[in-house]
Amino acid sequence: MHRFLCTAAWLAALPLHAAAQLPNCPFRGAPDALDERPAPLDSIAIQLGGAEAKLCYGRPSADGAPRVGVDFPYGAPWQLGANEPTTLHVAFPARLGTVNLEPGSYSLYAIPERENWTVVVNANPNRWGLPIDAGVRAADIGSFPLAPEPLTQYEDRLTFRFEPLGEREGTLVFSWEHTSLTIPLAHR
Repeated sequence: MHRFLCTAAWLAALPLHAAAQLPNCPFRGAPDALDERPAPLDSIAIQLGGAEAKLCYGRPSADGAPRVGVDFPYGAPWQLGANEPTTLHVAFPARLGTVNLEPGSYSLYAIPERENWTVVVNANPNRWGLPIDAGVRAADIGSFPLAPEPLTQYEDRLTFRFEPLGEREGTLVFSWEHTSLTIPLAHR
């Protein structure tokens, strides 16, 4: 697993261009304290249509106890990770679910329900992960529903992975506890 450190320069608004360098994953606090966090930072690199994207997120552990639906109640916005917001950095025009994105950086969160989850794309990647209040939601740029799928094996630590489906499309797969979400991502 790769951990990426951020510089203060990343905190400036992007936009990115197809040949631009993607930012490092943001974090708050002293770099030497990262290893002490109970929810380590992680990221996945994505290649679509000859261009790059990166997803950055914190990986909480459920420690065997139900978290979604309990600590993160159904119907309430949740950051899809821990600590800093889950962020998607794209260096190309993209489509996440049904939301069209220009090159740049975005934060993601979800509103879990028993039958369907809503994934929300937010224009502010520089906010803290929680709370997701009216001020945060004012920067929402789109959302889409997804049906959660049951995992055959319990996943204690939250994980994302990328599965390519061709040169210009793939899926971000979220797995935690007994739930999986398959989030479409395409190079437009």
